[in-house]
Amino acid sequence: MRLTKYVTALLLCLGMSTTALAAENHGRILVLLSGENQLPLKEGKTYPTGYYLNEFGVPADGLQKAGYELVLVTPNGQAPSVDQLSVDPLYFGGNSTEMLRIQSVVANMPGINKPHKLAEVLAGDLSQYAGLLIPGGHAPLIDLANNPQVGELLKHFHSAGKPTAAICHGPITLLSAQDDPEDFEAGLIQGKTSQAKNWIYQGYRMTIFADEEEQVFEDSLKGGKIRYYPAKAMATAGGELTQAKAWTPNVVVDRELITGQNPFSDHALTKALLAQLQNGH
Repeated sequence: MRLTKYVTALLLCLGMSTTALAAENHGRILVLLSGENQLPLKEGKTYPTGYYLNEFGVPADGLQKAGYELVLVTPNGQAPSVDQLSVDPLYFGGNSTEMLRIQSVVANMPGINKPHKLAEVLAGDLSQYAGLLIPGGHAPLIDLANNPQVGELLKHFHSAGKPTAAICHGPITLLSAQDDPEDFEAGLIQGKTSQAKNWIYQGYRMTIFADEEEQVFEDSLKGGKIRYYPAKAMATAGGELTQAKAWTPNVVVDRELITGQNPFSDHALTKALLAQLQNGH
């Protein structure tokens, strides 16, 4: 009690309110990012990729403003890369100033150049995290969608009923939460009928980057083709997909899971995640 009174008095001396103190104690959010930056395509081609700036930066900014501490993690502890195509005012309402502000938010985020390794996080106390955020960009297709360790992480948040928010291509990560995600992905790549085994999100309502949107992306690849379409993969696994008109915001909430369809769903996803966190879901 004495310590609380002392801190409160100190804040008042500094011109800060007790509301500011409360904002510092909302907890930690784990942010799972890909550590890869070269997306394999069909016929041995590759595409330079990473996270989408707004899909990472906008939710991160909203969470930090709400008083949450962000803890960054990649599978191997590699620093995540930004997809240069996402450094575009188009994804910030045409506002270059806002884009630069979000760039600064990301650049100054603790751990952005040296995130935690996933194995280290799994070996630690996962109960300390209030929620999980998975940004998009095509990079999650490389090392998050087929990773048993990622599946272990997802299962924790699922069983604890804590919010898991994923946007654009981020929801493809959910496929790791089954018995053999590598085999499932191999089937998708080979064009075979894959069957998810004990997928924890079976029957969940969700969304992800739509086929129509993916086709527009493929048009920029000069003949390159991605190895499988994420929306079809999620439906094949047993997800109940809800897709909106291409390039319009769309967020689907089902139990602890929050998914956003495309880059323009960033603010809506942030709002939905904060609502669940603040309601103690």
